[in-house]
Amino acid sequence: MEVYVDDMLVKSKKAPDHVKDLEETFSILRKYKLKLNPGKYAFGVQRGRFLGFMVTQRGIEANPSKIKDIQDMKAPSSINEVQRLTGRMPPSVALYLNLRRKVSLSSKC
Repeated sequence: MEVYVDDMLVKSKKAPDHVKDLEETFSILRKYKLKLNPGKYAFGVQRGRFLGFMVTQRGIEANPSKIKDIQDMKAPSSINEVQRLTGRMPPSVALYLNLRRKVSLSSKC
């Protein structure tokens, strides 16, 4: 289980373990008298938005609605333009790009 302020994600390596992981999560929530907003949770989804990213069975992907402007813009042609671009990016985009770089590097090793 991963918790981010008021968002939570329960994930399991194997599908049969997921029910057990959910039971454990709900047990912890009950123990501390924490409540969930029924309008915000979903079960058994193949993909969904979480913290501005699309989370799928393959991992974290960029949310298409968040990166459309970046995809449509002209590519920077100088170091100054690259610096200006990265300075204007929200932290979530910078995090995504950094994650992609790490995945790319580790997959080559």
